[in-house]
Amino acid sequence: MKSLIDNARSFSTTHVADPQHAEAFQALEAGQSPEVLFITCSDSRVVPALITGARPGELFELRTAGNIVPAYPDLDRPTGEAATIEYAVRVLGVRDIIVCGHSHCGAIGAVVRGEDLAAVPAVRGWLEEAVPPHAPVRSLATDSADLAEAVQAHAVAQLETLHGYPCVQERITAGTLSLHAWYYEVHTGVVRAQQAQDGGLPFKAL
Repeated sequence: MKSLIDNARSFSTTHVADPQHAEAFQALEAGQSPEVLFITCSDSRVVPALITGARPGELFELRTAGNIVPAYPDLDRPTGEAATIEYAVRVLGVRDIIVCGHSHCGAIGAVVRGEDLAAVPAVRGWLEEAVPPHAPVRSLATDSADLAEAVQAHAVAQLETLHGYPCVQERITAGTLSLHAWYYEVHTGVVRAQQAQDGGLPFKAL
């Protein structure tokens, strides 16, 4: 924790006040105009800005356990995930949505291995609702430590869920929004990708 605090204290003087960066930071007060909504797992090993090289203002992010996109909700019970997606698409006008899964994912590992999640009932409920018993990902092999096949299939399934969002479907129909599934290997740094229209596994390296 100390190193994080020390960095936070020095950030404004070493970065924001640096003449080379000051103008870029000052421009952020006018608002944001990211072109991409990046949906990924809450896992600490996945750092979107590090993976993509994005600077402040370039990525709008949504992080959930298992990079899950929940189904579009009953509007009497809105969700933070749906609000984030809708805002990105309708207000910010992002042109691309990336769902990025990652190797060695604890959430997907728990799903495919059928782990006992009684001690974490909120996690259990989240995964049961998002990845029901009939979901194809539950039947995939678990013999690889990185869970590559399962994680990639799961990322593609999230794109299918996104199609159920009215704002997303409208923009796709208009040809102004594209969906992409990515797979990040935490142990190598390699990113593999599949666009929604490609079909098939495994993903190809970028």
